[in-house]
Amino acid sequence: MERQAHILHLLEETYRGARPALRFTSPYELLVAVILSAQCTDERVNKVTEVLFRDYNTPERMLTLSQEALEKYIYSCGFYRNKAAHILSASREILEKFGGEVPSDLEALRSLAGVGRKTANVVFSVAFGGDAIAVDTHVFRVSNRLGLAEGKTPEKVEEGLMQVIPKDKWSAAHHWLIWHGRKVCHSQNPECGKCCLSELCPSKK
Repeated sequence: MERQAHILHLLEETYRGARPALRFTSPYELLVAVILSAQCTDERVNKVTEVLFRDYNTPERMLTLSQEALEKYIYSCGFYRNKAAHILSASREILEKFGGEVPSDLEALRSLAGVGRKTANVVFSVAFGGDAIAVDTHVFRVSNRLGLAEGKTPEKVEEGLMQVIPKDKWSAAHHWLIWHGRKVCHSQNPECGKCCLSELCPSKK
């Protein structure tokens, strides 16, 4: 636990104040952007949503689009058929069950059709200031490599991180791990030579 606490301290010192790279102006825009970000760069998502959100930035407006029309907007994000279906199904439920407002309760977010655990956790923590750890590919990779939380599934890694990170730092630590994965601990060719955690990392080259 002492090594893990030291790792978290160094991550906090290095990435203090880190925020999402996705651009959004409302919980709904964030929800859509996070759905689009699966296996896609935030830079690409931002380019797509800059156009999409001009006319379709609420559940009501989004549902005026057909599946095929939405697919054309988001094609470059990849997996566009599934993502379009998820956006439309979530939008429909937000209208029908929550009066058109994205719910601020974590379980309600997770209940939305088309919204996975990671997406719900991001919206809950970023849009509503809740305590949650969203395990994306960066968080999953970095947590396993550092031995912070080891697991073969995102759920297992999330459980492990919740045990070693104080609850009031869950949301912040999620961003520290993401940015470390983006800047240093790449999936291919991690830059161990410039890593602030190299002396503490069991996976160091």
